[in-house]
Amino acid sequence: MNQQVNRNIRVMWFANFFVSASMTMVLPFISLYIDTFGEFSTSYVQKWSGWIFAITFVAAFIVSPIWGRIGDLYGRKRVLIISATGMGLCIFLMGFATSVWHLFFLRLFMGVFTGFIPLSQAFIATQTPKSIAGRVLGTLQTGSITGSLLGPLIGGVLADMIGFSSTFSWTSIAIFLSAFLVLFTKEYKITERVKSGKERYSSKEVIQHIFANPVLLTILLLSALIQIAHFSIQPILSLYVSEIHGPENLAFFAGIAFSAAGAGNLLMSKRWGRLGDDHGHAKILIILLFLAGIVYFPGGFVTEMWQLVIIRFALGVTIGGIIPVRIAYIRQEAPIAMQGEVLGYNTSLRFLGNVIGPVMGGIIAGYFGFTAVFVITSLLLILSGAILLVTVNRNPKYVKSSSS
Repeated sequence: MNQQVNRNIRVMWFANFFVSASMTMVLPFISLYIDTFGEFSTSYVQKWSGWIFAITFVAAFIVSPIWGRIGDLYGRKRVLIISATGMGLCIFLMGFATSVWHLFFLRLFMGVFTGFIPLSQAFIATQTPKSIAGRVLGTLQTGSITGSLLGPLIGGVLADMIGFSSTFSWTSIAIFLSAFLVLFTKEYKITERVKSGKERYSSKEVIQHIFANPVLLTILLLSALIQIAHFSIQPILSLYVSEIHGPENLAFFAGIAFSAAGAGNLLMSKRWGRLGDDHGHAKILIILLFLAGIVYFPGGFVTEMWQLVIIRFALGVTIGGIIPVRIAYIRQEAPIAMQGEVLGYNTSLRFLGNVIGPVMGGIIAGYFGFTAVFVITSLLLILSGAILLVTVNRNPKYVKSSSS
């Protein structure tokens, strides 16, 4: 890689850090913020917290492929700046909301601009040789992981010190900073031999390309299933910690449980990306799915807090490789001229899983208990691995090391 691409990667690492930290800074107190709008019942606050959280992903699910295509046609740098600026403006205005409807519609509009991190992955992927795409994308992912680890902590401290409204203002400044950082990157696409000789593809041709590669199609569809499995435990994890540990210092220990997975993710994402480059991305993805399913299962049977933390860390180790390995496979199999749109579909399906997963987890926990959530999540991940394994065995020509 040339010096400019290395500079782009460093700049986008910090931009991803600021966006991820900012997006997670406000999550810990959304429900508390709603409670300041009036005298509401607990059930009312919980209901609106769920809707306000989910609506961002619903909007992002719809628009992600559109932004991906716009990036393919007119440049991803411009789209990144628009995305960060739009998110920053929406978050800034949230500090002036006076009703749940204000917050709901601002979160809706924020969803239209959400997708900075996946767009940045497409931006860097098109500048990266196929043979090292996994490790480069794994490195880039550590920026967003680090931000997501520190964001909730920083947000909680700021909310206690300066109040909710001011926290939204400071959060928006961090996202505007990400837009500013993108200005220092240079749009660049690596030169590759294109068999078709085409520099642009219609949406119909992109979809035809996806369906012509059964492994690529399966990996894209499994994006939703993986997110459903991973997010099913998110809304109830604090309650599960309370059941295991008790109410004492609940927020602190729930934070440890959340952060343990992020720490494992941070530790291994780059290493899994390198293994994918060396041995084939689809093959490593199969291994990761089976390992994640196996690790998830005992989480429903723990009796001590330290056991849950270890399991969450191990889960982060396995989950940490799935995103960079999956994107590296798309980098390998999709021509550069259509990669933004293909990654847009991948992002869209991930956001769909982000919406379905928490709802499913809450329903299962309500009817069958916490253990059932872990068991079903484990089975979903193992099922995903089995589906991909069968698809790969039936279509071996679509599975190779990117260095071959």
